[in-house]
Amino acid sequence: MGLENHPLIGILVTKRNSRKRILELYQRYHNLNLKLCAFTPADILWEEQRIIGVSLKKGIWKQRSFPFPHVVYNRCYNKKLITIQRLEEAIGRNKCFNNINFFNKWDLYNLLKKSNLNPYVPDTFLYHEVNIFKVLDKYKLVYIKPSYGLKGRSVYRVELTDNGDIHISMHSLAPRNIYRRNEGIQEKLDELLGLKQYMVQQGIRMRQLDHQYFDIRVLVQKGIIGEWAVSTITCRVAYKHYFNTSMCETIYDVADILPQLFSPEETNEILQSLYEVSVTAAQEAETYIGTLGELSVDFVLDEQRKLWIIELNGKPQKSIYEDLKSVNRIIYSRPLEYAYYLSQS
Repeated sequence: MGLENHPLIGILVTKRNSRKRILELYQRYHNLNLKLCAFTPADILWEEQRIIGVSLKKGIWKQRSFPFPHVVYNRCYNKKLITIQRLEEAIGRNKCFNNINFFNKWDLYNLLKKSNLNPYVPDTFLYHEVNIFKVLDKYKLVYIKPSYGLKGRSVYRVELTDNGDIHISMHSLAPRNIYRRNEGIQEKLDELLGLKQYMVQQGIRMRQLDHQYFDIRVLVQKGIIGEWAVSTITCRVAYKHYFNTSMCETIYDVADILPQLFSPEETNEILQSLYEVSVTAAQEAETYIGTLGELSVDFVLDEQRKLWIIELNGKPQKSIYEDLKSVNRIIYSRPLEYAYYLSQS
């Protein structure tokens, strides 16, 4: 390798003006013998097999030309593989990870539904393939979300109330629209949703904490031995009268929340399941997507204490952990440990 002890790890980011900020975070939390640089797809000089990257050495920022990295950690949000495939042709198979991190939620739903995680997955349908009223009649509550969703945007909550009215809300529980049973609900929704691909997901009656909705986010990452492990489990608690936990008021360590709701035995049982199910979900996703180094799995607990997988995210937002100082080291250092592992294989 030439730099056996100091492999060059490239962090691929979307925009040039975010290279320093992202690199600085990863640089701060690792203590491995490796060289780090950040670059964008536009910084790749394919002919010369070099990149224009920024690096930080002894507090001094430098932009210069580097040879192709030994390993690339993809922090670009992408659905397409083309840049990664070209890089892998040059640096070797499986030397890039998080190849695709903008997950198609419909594809992943089908993948998990066919796996042994089936019991944890709510029934889900493609919006344009179902009669929304029949689905509502069956579940009374559904969520309609984009197949390619981001940060809880464009998620609608649709509820069939006891008196037959249909309430449609977005973010908050207060309905934006109320329709009578016989008003063409499908047409109204078609108008609302436009042409994007949406999914309809069975609504889970979520357990609440002091009348606030919360979900559980498990960050699963690979580390120095190349195996999946849980890095942190947190709860996102939504604002009062809101259902969308992406717009959360606070983030807590799961250990601060579950004991408020459950006995020690129940808490341990839930934690055990969270660990096992999340690692299995990551392994399943990887069989379909290709080499991954991290993802997050979002769960909710229903009123019967059952866990449900709501979705998987391929580019976990790390800024949400800023208040939980204790986890920063692990969430930023693990991907570099995995990169180091790949560089040695």
